[in-house]
Amino acid sequence: METCLALDLGGTKLLIGEVDRQGRILKYRRYDSDLSDQIRALELIFRSLDDYLSAFTPEPFPVAMGLSLVGRVDPGSGIWHQIDPQRTAPLALASDLAERYGIPCSIDNDVKSATRAELRWGAGQASRDFIYLNIGTGIAAGAVVDGHLVRGGHFNAGEVGHTQVGVGVGVRCCCGRMDCVEAIASGSGIDLCARLLRDRYRTGLQIPEDGTRVAFADVLALSCTGDPLCRVLVDNAATGIAGLIMNMVRMTDPDTVVLGGGIVVQDEMFERVLSHLHAPTLRFVTQGVVRTRLDARFAGLLGAAAVAFEGIQ
Repeated sequence: METCLALDLGGTKLLIGEVDRQGRILKYRRYDSDLSDQIRALELIFRSLDDYLSAFTPEPFPVAMGLSLVGRVDPGSGIWHQIDPQRTAPLALASDLAERYGIPCSIDNDVKSATRAELRWGAGQASRDFIYLNIGTGIAAGAVVDGHLVRGGHFNAGEVGHTQVGVGVGVRCCCGRMDCVEAIASGSGIDLCARLLRDRYRTGLQIPEDGTRVAFADVLALSCTGDPLCRVLVDNAATGIAGLIMNMVRMTDPDTVVLGGGIVVQDEMFERVLSHLHAPTLRFVTQGVVRTRLDARFAGLLGAAAVAFEGIQ
């Protein structure tokens, strides 16, 4: 049975696992991540991979390696260009890993990787024109048109979290603009808005003062009890996500919109998003707005596996 090594590097964790060609995760291990800069991230990857391989020693050895990671990535040349504009140090990451571990290595952006997993094992089984929209700590999307993932001239297509969707809160996004949907409807954005609005509304929400983000599960639960602040936070987020979906539908004309990420996995939030969608706008989305069929907890790991297997086809 052929397997690959899959690595999913995010803001809080690095997952390393072994995945087969059917998309089954055979084993995995979690490591704390360090994204203070790309050089430290590379050192973390080497150190963690060495630990993983010494602990599991896969037999037979995986045929390829794939890495899903945050930031701007050129998968063709295997270059990790940047985490963000403030953390830029282009690295030949794929070739470095291939040389060290002796197997082919391919890399891609995290959301584009998850979109490739959808193409291989999820929505791509029934659609050649779909949008994968990830709503988690941040917001980004992968658009598939006629079976091809849209990348753009600088590998930056899909950064749709930095668009406005008609929800006015007065919150500044990390990109510098006001009221981007990521600053309203992502995990980090809901935390921003909770801090911005907490003096305007009564609330039972505990807002940490140690830099820890508020938990969206707590916000959603309190909104269901009528908590004034949490109701506003959830309503704004649901309206913003729905607006983003409808804007994207007008751009690429998909027959399916797939939602992934921690913000939309809960039934209550998913239903609220659906309630804000306009039927005339969605009339050609014939297979609907659906949640991913893949395990949302391992979207990045499955994405990395798709990247690995496609790299050796």
